[in-house]
Amino acid sequence: MSEPINTDLVVLGAGPGGYTAAFRAADLGLSVTLVDKEKSLGGVCLNVGCIPSKTLLHVAKVIDEAKDLSNHGVNFGQPKIELDQLRSWKDKVINNLTGGLTGLAKKRNVRVLQGNGSFIDANTIKVESEERVTEVSFKSCIIAVGSEPINLGYEVGHRLMDSTGALELNELPDRLLVIGGGIIGLEMATVYSALGVKVSIVELTKTLIPTADRDLIKPLETRLKNQCEEIMLGVKVSNITEDKNGLKVTFEGDGIEKSEQLYGRVLAAVGRRANGLKINAKNAGVQVTERGVIPVDKQMRTNVGHIYAIGDVVGEPMLAHKASYEAKIAAEVIAGHKSSFDASVIPSVAYTDPEVAWVGVTEQQANEDNIDIKKSVFPWAASGRSLSNGRSEGFTKLIFDKDTGRIIGAGIVGTSAGDLIAETALAIEMGCDATDIGLTIHPHPTLAETVAFASEVAEGTITDLYMPKR
Repeated sequence: MSEPINTDLVVLGAGPGGYTAAFRAADLGLSVTLVDKEKSLGGVCLNVGCIPSKTLLHVAKVIDEAKDLSNHGVNFGQPKIELDQLRSWKDKVINNLTGGLTGLAKKRNVRVLQGNGSFIDANTIKVESEERVTEVSFKSCIIAVGSEPINLGYEVGHRLMDSTGALELNELPDRLLVIGGGIIGLEMATVYSALGVKVSIVELTKTLIPTADRDLIKPLETRLKNQCEEIMLGVKVSNITEDKNGLKVTFEGDGIEKSEQLYGRVLAAVGRRANGLKINAKNAGVQVTERGVIPVDKQMRTNVGHIYAIGDVVGEPMLAHKASYEAKIAAEVIAGHKSSFDASVIPSVAYTDPEVAWVGVTEQQANEDNIDIKKSVFPWAASGRSLSNGRSEGFTKLIFDKDTGRIIGAGIVGTSAGDLIAETALAIEMGCDATDIGLTIHPHPTLAETVAFASEVAEGTITDLYMPKR
């Protein structure tokens, strides 16, 4: 047993929420201890999630763009994939970022403990590593232990991967099945397809990315159908068994050509489960649902007044940028500031090709909630920048409240949609109407100006399209 530690604040988990909370609290004058089970800071997002996946998606984008250019007179030939070198570059990106976080922790005098943290009581945790057990007593605690991939329950060896295993890039199978048509599954499908793997996707619902509007998904689905071996919607995986040559997968559903197929590897990407049940929270009196979610109020407090929770462990949406936002709130409240969660919207992005991004009220939600809206759409086929990029399939959609005229939602599909959506999120937060956006001068030729053009469509002032008078 190591010497016990006393601290103002202990943060359980060092992902985007955890390290942001620790750093913000330290900046506000608190003594902080940051605990994580991994040796590197950054959590799932930095080590085995957002950052490595975006690194590989960049590679996929370059490969696909080079292939597309062959239709326009520039042919680079078939790419040669050096898997060890590619993996090394991905790991270097991760190491640069985790090393940076370690340096930031040292500069702020944040004590970092490696090991599994769990509650002894409402003011004490124990941190267990291979070398030692350390007790940490605290005045306040922030739980930021994140989530983990849902396990399908099949014991069929290493060929059945979760997202972490897929990002390790241990091999490129001849055929890959992705179970789950959500964001994580489609991003990995994009990567493996670009690297030359025959990819199939199976989704239990009738559509890819069910939380997004259907019109946003259509351009992505069209491109994926051209790239993938097969996309099966409304189809269930009923069994997976091991075979000497791979994994045999049995399907159930309408319209499937073969009820059983063989794949070199299978990626299970059917969602994530919050880790609230893994920290003995009951010892501290903290309420946790059977799904591992810890309920909190707008100041990120749990039912125990001095214990807070942020990020994936407090529920959907499980997004790094939401966790970072919540982290600063919790740290500031603990330091005595009057902070609370008051963001109007949280953007979502699928970093596929094309990218799909949306924020605020969707058309689907408006219909379900009987919200009276006005929609305006600008097709990228009329965008000079999109055409010069050789990608005209995208569009920008804005959703306005019909009574107030203010923007309440947006959806963008196309190149760099994830970057473009930020302007619309700011517009919603600022309470802008179509005139505010349309009269803001945007640089030309850019994809960003499609946001202004969509506003001009709403205003009836667009000149880049012909809109017949009603």
